[in-house]
Amino acid sequence: MRLPLRIGLFVTCLVDLFRPTIGLAAAKLLGDAGCIVEAPAAQTCCGQPAYNSGDRKTATAIARQVVDTFEGFDHVVAPSGSCAGMLRVHYPALLAGDAAYAARAAALAAKSHELVAFLVDVLGQERVSARFQGRVTYHDSCSGLRELGVKSQPRRLLQSVEGLELKELPGAEVCCGFGGTFCIKYPEISDSMVTDKAADIEKTLAGGREGGTLLAGDLGCLLNMAGKLGRRGARVKSRHVAEVLAGMAEGPAIGEGRKG
Repeated sequence: MRLPLRIGLFVTCLVDLFRPTIGLAAAKLLGDAGCIVEAPAAQTCCGQPAYNSGDRKTATAIARQVVDTFEGFDHVVAPSGSCAGMLRVHYPALLAGDAAYAARAAALAAKSHELVAFLVDVLGQERVSARFQGRVTYHDSCSGLRELGVKSQPRRLLQSVEGLELKELPGAEVCCGFGGTFCIKYPEISDSMVTDKAADIEKTLAGGREGGTLLAGDLGCLLNMAGKLGRRGARVKSRHVAEVLAGMAEGPAIGEGRKG
């Protein structure tokens, strides 16, 4: 493999607006792996909210803009299985009938990856030099798991984190109820799902230091679960897996200092 690879970091909307430290952690992990990392200023949303809502016209326009912005990189990496899944799985179909973009979208899809899967599956990384003291559990976000096969990769790297105790979450593959616009369209169902998820998280981390820490690879899921855990008064912190793997988990956890 040719190194250094030039990586286009797809930051994602939620990371940009709510948790920029995840983007910084992703850049650090990629940089530590020997990559040249760039986050194009022209990047915007991946188009998934419009796509999932049936607004194909807007989603297509956004997809074209993403292709224009990122096609020059060796790989495109996102700290989100949801956004990476949009680029990798849905763009080729979305732009299949566009003579100017069909082949370009397929080429972009082939080199688009979720962050941790890229580190393990493409770069062959087996460990990180990070330390995190305490018990954690891991939630498998739907898009990363079902569209991209992200399952063993984060666990493999987490096992190398000094001081970390990984305790498997029953129903780790069960949706948390976020689902992008799903939680807005079906709030009662979403709340029921995240209530069950929060109860499982609390039980799994019982006895852990300060209640333990919930990890996942998608910020949307983490915001949803952290919000419910906070409203339940749970002594559980929530962090993106990249923050722990990069050794950048010293600051406030997701949702800390927020109400509601």
